[in-house]
Amino acid sequence: MEVTITLPDDVAQRLQAQWGDVSRRVLEELVLEGYRARILGESDIRRLLGFATRFEVHDFLCEHQVPFYTLEDLQRDRETSQRLGL
Repeated sequence: MEVTITLPDDVAQRLQAQWGDVSRRVLEELVLEGYRARILGESDIRRLLGFATRFEVHDFLCEHQVPFYTLEDLQRDRETSQRLGL
């Protein structure tokens, strides 16, 4: 799917002056929101943003203050460990 947005030239210029590549910025924000909503996973982020490793994904998430390991993840891991007798 290709998504197109139309911005007035003056707005586009201000955004570009502040952010540089506006298209990349919009894509990154979409990816971050998709990850926060648990619609997208780490492999989706790698593919969409062209990262080679999951460590690049973790760095990206940390740069944007988005935890990639949550308290829910910890709880699931604890339950799994207990279930396995570890």
